[in-house]
Amino acid sequence: MAQQDIVARLANVPIFSGCSKRELALIARSAKTVAHRKGTVIAREGEPGVGLFVILEGECEVTVGGRRRARLGPGDFFGEIALLDGGPRTATVTAITDVTLAGITGWVFRGLITEHPRIALKTLEAVAGRLRSITKEPV
Repeated sequence: MAQQDIVARLANVPIFSGCSKRELALIARSAKTVAHRKGTVIAREGEPGVGLFVILEGECEVTVGGRRRARLGPGDFFGEIALLDGGPRTATVTAITDVTLAGITGWVFRGLITEHPRIALKTLEAVAGRLRSITKEPV
């Protein structure tokens, strides 16, 4: 997949929504493309997360506690919280077709934001916005 396609997909990830095309290109260059065969468990609930994955091709199923929660396809993403805190996965993600992903690990992302603090600032602003919107939702 072309670099510009990965940049376009990253632009739809909420924590990167405030980044410029140049900043998105820097993030895309830091990402690694990985492929998984149908049936592969890519992320397992409760296990440590290594980072963020954006689906470039194929489809995945998301389960929590063994119950299906979502079906993800090209342009969808998972692992954004692990990108920031490295904590355990909150869901299991399984490839239901052969999939190609763009992945960025937490340690690579931390290096990137150290070199480019504007990306860190924009990422934090997006996360703060998401938290603010969640706290305003009725219980």
